Amino acid sequence: MTATVTSELAGVRADRVVAILFGLTRTEARRTVDEGRVRCGDSPVTARQRLAVDTVIVARLTEPGPTLVATEVPFAVVHEDEAVLVVDKPPGVVVHPGAGTGTAPTMVAGLVHRYPELAGMEGDRWGLVHRLDRDTSGVLLVARTPAVHAVLQEQLRQRRVARTYVALVGGVVDAARGTIDAPLGRDPRRPTRVALAPAGRNARTHYARLATWDDATLLEVTLETGRTHQIRVHLASIGHPVIGDRTYGSRRGMHRADPGRQWLHALRIGFAHPADGHAVLVEAAPPPDLLASLAVLGDPVFGQVPPWRVGG
Repeated sequence: MTATVTSELAGVRADRVVAILFGLTRTEARRTVDEGRVRCGDSPVTARQRLAVDTVIVARLTEPGPTLVATEVPFAVVHEDEAVLVVDKPPGVVVHPGAGTGTAPTMVAGLVHRYPELAGMEGDRWGLVHRLDRDTSGVLLVARTPAVHAVLQEQLRQRRVARTYVALVGGVVDAARGTIDAPLGRDPRRPTRVALAPAGRNARTHYARLATWDDATLLEVTLETGRTHQIRVHLASIGHPVIGDRTYGSRRGMHRADPGRQWLHALRIGFAHPADGHAVLVEAAPPPDLLASLAVLGDPVFGQVPPWRVGG
């Protein structure tokens, strides 16, 4: 099997990369690497090796990885044409199968169920151009052919895919606008977490204040880079963690507007259409659980909650 190292996995130990990309346990991945069955070009990969983004690795597996079973998963399609899809991922759904994802249906399983042609694009991440965390809802860009996937991946690498989120954070953000420029890397004490790391990969997050309450602020957040957990870690680093974030959030008890998951929604995505380059801008309003938590807060002290449109 062949896979390409994504930006989120660049600089991560090779045995962990193999586990994630090929859907193996960490023990299975380490054994596969140690037995010389993972190669980069003509050279075997070592467990501690750090792999660069876009590195192509080939693994000879003695046992198959998890079998993708097309399964009905409820989701809305907010844009569809012959080349691309933009879907509205519901919260609580893992985007694609892999190590540690369990047996629950994934977005990929739901996509393949509704669009069977995507089953043949496993080597292109079943058309996924980017990912969202399990508990983050919102727009997800999917290519319908390998050629389109390559074009959109290149746009993503060149930072020409515009991704805008909304986040409800704890406390009052004083600045109307701001930029968080802080490199990120794996937390050495807890490898499943991300942390600020001076020697990590560059990461920039821009935010604009939409509304404030006495104990919360609604932000519109734009990604300049797309590192794993970037928004959540960056906002926590300035003292305003995303409400409901169990990993990076406040430890001072549950916020009154806690929706039962992180209050983070991928609101809008913009890209150049692969067919002719025309601009596509698609938006999906936050789902009912997030809107209900805003209702708990009442009228803002400052600003207003936008009248989000639905669809593209």
